Amino acid sequence: MAKIFDFKNREIGLACSGEILLRLSPVNNELLVQGTLLEKNIGGAEFNVATGVSSLGVKSTLITKLPENELGRYAKRVINSNGVDSSFIVDDNSLYKRLAIYFYEYGASPRKPNVTYDRHDSSFQFLSVDEIASEIYDKCEIFHTSGISLGLCEKSKQLTKDLIAKFKEKGGLISFDVNFRRNLWGDEENARVEIEKILPSIDILFASEETLRKMFKETGDMETIMRNFARKHNLSLLASTQRTVNSPKSHNFTSIIYNCKEDKFYSEKPYENIEIVDRIGSGDAYVAGALYGILKYNDTEMALKYGNACGAVKNTIMGDNNCAGAGLIKGIIEDYEFGSTSEMNR
Repeated sequence: MAKIFDFKNREIGLACSGEILLRLSPVNNELLVQGTLLEKNIGGAEFNVATGVSSLGVKSTLITKLPENELGRYAKRVINSNGVDSSFIVDDNSLYKRLAIYFYEYGASPRKPNVTYDRHDSSFQFLSVDEIASEIYDKCEIFHTSGISLGLCEKSKQLTKDLIAKFKEKGGLISFDVNFRRNLWGDEENARVEIEKILPSIDILFASEETLRKMFKETGDMETIMRNFARKHNLSLLASTQRTVNSPKSHNFTSIIYNCKEDKFYSEKPYENIEIVDRIGSGDAYVAGALYGILKYNDTEMALKYGNACGAVKNTIMGDNNCAGAGLIKGIIEDYEFGSTSEMNR
């Protein structure tokens, strides 16, 4: 088994930087314009990745800024309860401190799920690299962030670039999920210009087929696109998820990973007819599973297997985070590969 990376046996496997959001959802498939009750959860793309890796058994930490109030304390409590290290979180004591919020309405065919954001001027969007304890940079094997942090605002964009530079300077690997959000960037061209500035520093990239074709104007079949893009930008690994939406309540899910050093593609048949309980965070769960496979096994095939299994399983779990442990995911992988021997674990 050829190793992908030369890890340095550092204290922390993964550091993630990103905005924390309070998620509020109407109950019983109601719309926001009806009903009186809202369920609360804590999420955020990068936090979801940190949680997924921590739940599988590799230490992760989170870089963010939280308001010093009850909402911030609630968020930190959730972060800690998910096993994510919070020692590098910065407290915001300013007059206008706030936690970002989003409202999520569940879908039911033919109605799609819907997201409404209220995140302008959150505490995270005022975080600067000077506020972060400098000892973090040589403690972590991989630093992960996403296009969401890059696209939030000018200050978050600069923070993201600064963090990538500092982790890279200390020999860390850089993982980046394009995670394109039109409401942040406006269009693909705006995102492409900024993402291409950081691509020379990226080791592991997560990007959908749609992103590679529309944003980066790549053409050809998927293997040609991935090989050409990875070589052009000197990526070590390029991963792309493939989701088929049968209905809001039924999806198929798989991925393909290209290892540039080996010039080899890794793929497997999709998980089919996944029963959707809550799809939010399933892409982040995939990233977490893939990074776990890299950190734990240093192996592309294991990154594929754990990524696909975590992405599929998260769809069956309520909330933003994949809290499934390594034992559960290993069992899912075995059932997927060899067939289930029972209809219940007991």
